[in-house]
Amino acid sequence: MTIHPSVGKPISRLEAKEKVTGAARYTGDYPVDGMLYGYIVNATITKGKILHIHADDILKLPGVVTVVSHENRLSLPWLDLKYADMDAPPGKVFKPLYDNEVKFNGQPVAMIVAETFEMARYAAFHLRIDYQAEEFRTNLGENVESARPPKVGLATSLKPPPPKDRGDFTTAFEHAAVKATGTFHHGTEHHNPIELFASTVVYEGDNKLTIYDKTQGTVNSQLYVANIFGLHYKDVRVISPYVGGAFGSGLRPQYQLFFAAMAALLLKRSIRVTLDRSQMFTFGHRPPTIQNTMFGATTDGLIIALGHEAVAETSQFEDYTEVVVNWSNMLYPAQNVHTDYKLVPLDVYSPLDMRAPGGSTGMHAIESTIDELAYKADIDPLELRYINYANTDVSVGRPYSSKELKECFAQGAERFGWHKRSPAPRSMRRGNRLVGYGMATGIWEAMTAPARAKAVLDKEGKLVVSSAITDIGTGTLTVMTQIAADEFGLPIDEVSFHYGDSKMPLAPIQGGSWTVSTIGSAIKLACKALKEKILKKARAIEGSPLGHATLDEVAFMNGRVTLIANPSAGVSLKDVIQKNQGRSIAATKLSVPNPLKLKKYSRAVHSAAFVEVEVDEELGVVNVTRAVTAVAAGTIINPKTARSQILGGMIWSISKALREETIPDHRYGKYVNPNLAEYHIPVHADIHDLDVIFVDEKDDIVNPLGAKGVGEIGLVGMPPAIANAIFHATGKRINSFPIHFESLM
Repeated sequence: MTIHPSVGKPISRLEAKEKVTGAARYTGDYPVDGMLYGYIVNATITKGKILHIHADDILKLPGVVTVVSHENRLSLPWLDLKYADMDAPPGKVFKPLYDNEVKFNGQPVAMIVAETFEMARYAAFHLRIDYQAEEFRTNLGENVESARPPKVGLATSLKPPPPKDRGDFTTAFEHAAVKATGTFHHGTEHHNPIELFASTVVYEGDNKLTIYDKTQGTVNSQLYVANIFGLHYKDVRVISPYVGGAFGSGLRPQYQLFFAAMAALLLKRSIRVTLDRSQMFTFGHRPPTIQNTMFGATTDGLIIALGHEAVAETSQFEDYTEVVVNWSNMLYPAQNVHTDYKLVPLDVYSPLDMRAPGGSTGMHAIESTIDELAYKADIDPLELRYINYANTDVSVGRPYSSKELKECFAQGAERFGWHKRSPAPRSMRRGNRLVGYGMATGIWEAMTAPARAKAVLDKEGKLVVSSAITDIGTGTLTVMTQIAADEFGLPIDEVSFHYGDSKMPLAPIQGGSWTVSTIGSAIKLACKALKEKILKKARAIEGSPLGHATLDEVAFMNGRVTLIANPSAGVSLKDVIQKNQGRSIAATKLSVPNPLKLKKYSRAVHSAAFVEVEVDEELGVVNVTRAVTAVAAGTIINPKTARSQILGGMIWSISKALREETIPDHRYGKYVNPNLAEYHIPVHADIHDLDVIFVDEKDDIVNPLGAKGVGEIGLVGMPPAIANAIFHATGKRINSFPIHFESLM
């Protein structure tokens, strides 16, 4: 007997009331008696050396406690570490205050510590620093001749290099009857979550720290602080129950954590350090990338040649990489393939994973080139994708564990009304507005990582599960509670999920669309282990009707353990606790993906995006009037929170395709719009009719839940669909994101 009281139901977020009423405490909200405040000073040059910091002038100001810089920092044991956190790419991790060298514009070079935030900020703006500037390089387009292959490191398993070339691409492309090529430019983007990055470090004495940190990984921040400052892991506790957005910016510990922990240890006092909005543009970003595509097909649309090359930016000290070019052959089974990915080290901070890293960049080039190929072959773009459909990932020679992409095509096209499309560009209009239909495919890996979870039957007979995982606003608290409730057949209000604390069972960083599959699988195993313990004690109760029943022969539901063959015969969970002398019963389990099983299959979530745009014929202004995204992601634990994830990705798609960019001035090596006034993102008036379809998909291989992540998939297919719709409306193929209206006038 299987009980499903919660999984699959659109349950509203359990923490919603706390968030909308302001009761939820974020990192900068925790009150601490006698707390100091830090305000960081950033370098105003792009490359060079610090000659002198005029700290004496600042120390005379009332309320200023100290000026922390490379001249008076603690002696640190981490200086030879290459990897200080879980998400560090190959190279040498950036070390704040290591010496007087400036490696990038905005580098943190000092911090004012004061009794009030206002005085710390005032002093920071008045701190004078003498620099010796040096020549620098920040322009990717002007330095592509310096491109080289990435270095291999720990992250290679999660970000595999391009597969080896297959067949004879050059000959196949040369002889292809239909060809499509393109050069695609993607500029810099910054994450810009609403919650600013902050760290509140409570000094507990004896070099013990309790840290409230804005992070996507409590354990990661714990490891970072312990590694850097030579502390025992048990002496560093990181708490992060609420995160006001992150989108990848919290995967690596940001430098305010370093400064806050250092000041707390240096001064033996508690301190809070918060970055302002402009400082949020001084660490991590989606890297600018230049791509070239060369696709060739037969006259009937069969793709025989796939060429995809990319060159991206990285820093001088780390090789940040993305999976950009691998996706083409994962989707389209051409036998002649050439892919290449290179990096250009520049005088910038290391780029950082940003929602759908690499996928949202690469799929624009792939799916726009596929669209171009369809027009040149005079084949409907949807039909061309049917012609080149594959159930096998030919790039690695493995079948997919499941793939319902065809059903995504069918259901998405039907809901959208794709059949109403007039094929010729510029053939559809409403008044003075050109109307365009575009579609594209989306793909993202379905990953699972090792993690621990704990399940406890408490003294009241209620279930408590826990993990160190964070909830970055995706609904993790709600979904994990549903999974646990489902395992025990309990109502939601009798189950609690505790999270966001490094003292809880080990969890990885929250990212890559793997949280549900990773933590959910661990919870499922922990609950099973707990049920075995409970059943053993239930059988030992005098007169128990469970006799020698095995776990397969009983059901847990409504607070009881009953025989499946005779549901009226059973024992209540409260009786089990009473038998256990009123003590709780606990079980902790480690979930590890089966490498032998998973090695036989490629695992991915798929989508199909359909978009309608209107383009003002005179002004070139683009409006996305409606869109449909159909997603195949295995078991959908909570359709309501999952739909919110897809909608968020669709809104971001409009932003990526039409608005969002960080503008550099390479004369100075800095960004000129580090604020929310000039970093353009959509507002409510920009968003119209968005629809989401979840296609039924069963997968017994991907993980014990059969679930695939949906955090990224909403962002990979829709941006190229928008670009393709603009081409259909205007007849102009614009391959640079964002698409500016002047390009369409």
